[in-house]
Amino acid sequence: MKYHNYDIVFQEIPDEVTLAINITHCPNLCEGCHSPHLREDIGEELNTAALDRLLARYADDITCVCFMGGDRDVLAVEHLAEYVRTKSNLKTGWYSGRNEMPPHPSVFDFIKLGPYIPDKGSLKQRTTNQRLYRRNGEAWEDITERFWKR
Repeated sequence: MKYHNYDIVFQEIPDEVTLAINITHCPNLCEGCHSPHLREDIGEELNTAALDRLLARYADDITCVCFMGGDRDVLAVEHLAEYVRTKSNLKTGWYSGRNEMPPHPSVFDFIKLGPYIPDKGSLKQRTTNQRLYRRNGEAWEDITERFWKR
């Protein structure tokens, strides 16, 4: 699994300062994708050594690490999320184009599910098919409405 780039963001996970890591080789082929270059098998290997470098640089400035994609190798994403949890007190998230939860969702604090469908819109649209969930113990709470302006 590889990643193209990363950024510190404030809107992907509500109330968190998030290191968002953009994973490449996306299999979803969503129409209207805002990052079609992430469909290509490009970038640097995303492994524990790469995470160690990122955490050494940014761990004091962030509260969450979110894996943006990785649907081609869900188990690898879960492994890296578990690694972040064992190395730090940071929360973990996963933005997926899938419609179903991963095999081991408890390694994440947040999970976004659903492909981008242009006529439904992004998480910011009340008509979206996408959903962002926050783990609450063993249950998952849908917090998608946090993106909607009142």
